[in-house]
Amino acid sequence: MTTNPAERLVDLLDLEQIEVNIFRGRSPQESLQRVFGGQVAGQALVAAGRTTEGDRPVHSLHAYFLRPGRPGVPIVYQVEHVRDGRSFTTRRVTAVQQGRTIFNLTASFHKPEEGSFEHQLPPAREVPDPESLPTVTDEIREHLGALPEQLERMARRQPFDIRYVDRLRWTAAEVEDAEPRSAVWMRAVGPLGDDPLVHTCALTYASDMTLLDAVRIPVEPLWGPRGFDLASLDHAMWFHRPFRADDWLLYDQESPIAVGGRGLARGRIYDREGRLVVSVVQEGLFRKLG
Repeated sequence: MTTNPAERLVDLLDLEQIEVNIFRGRSPQESLQRVFGGQVAGQALVAAGRTTEGDRPVHSLHAYFLRPGRPGVPIVYQVEHVRDGRSFTTRRVTAVQQGRTIFNLTASFHKPEEGSFEHQLPPAREVPDPESLPTVTDEIREHLGALPEQLERMARRQPFDIRYVDRLRWTAAEVEDAEPRSAVWMRAVGPLGDDPLVHTCALTYASDMTLLDAVRIPVEPLWGPRGFDLASLDHAMWFHRPFRADDWLLYDQESPIAVGGRGLARGRIYDREGRLVVSVVQEGLFRKLG
């Protein structure tokens, strides 16, 4: 039985093909109300990639979360061939669970080519190296003394090492006047192999782990009792350069607006050399608890 969380993630992304253009993904039984959105997006992207020739990397995806998925129940991914052009390939994926559509994704694949020019804005700020920062688990242990058993189990299963550039906020006083910005270093906790599609899908999984937290920063501490329930509505990513998800990546996040029960978050993912490798935009639905 696989015990390494990175290996479990690779296994989770290894879908079973049950018919032409139809795949089945596992949905682990977790103590969550709904299936983690990053899992569904990552698996759907695997399904899309499995129906291409494999010589065109993913350059973008656009996804909608339509219904919450149920943990422990398999998810079926149906792939539609929208376009097979000379330079671009487009796939549309529908995720179905117990006869109901829970998720839609459109992915575009682009044949590598030389551009006539390049430019990139530099990262917005200087940040410490990831090795100098504590893990999320260590920060929580420092605050609480010991992790509750449920959090301890979740920490052992996490496939990504997440390290916040700014220390976690625990109290309302720390949240006061805070800007809706956050940044984390992240990398898979173990090797993910050499398949670029696996790294792309793994980072798609991870991109949903912290991004919407930027919306909550001015309202409540990121850790401790929550006053709001949040759920992803849609998610878009653009993949600019090759990367490895088992190397350190800086995920710079901000929320330009929250209004009408919805909050928008934007993310830019850089490698250690400061090269922008992925851009992310996500909108979430926020409802007050109680």
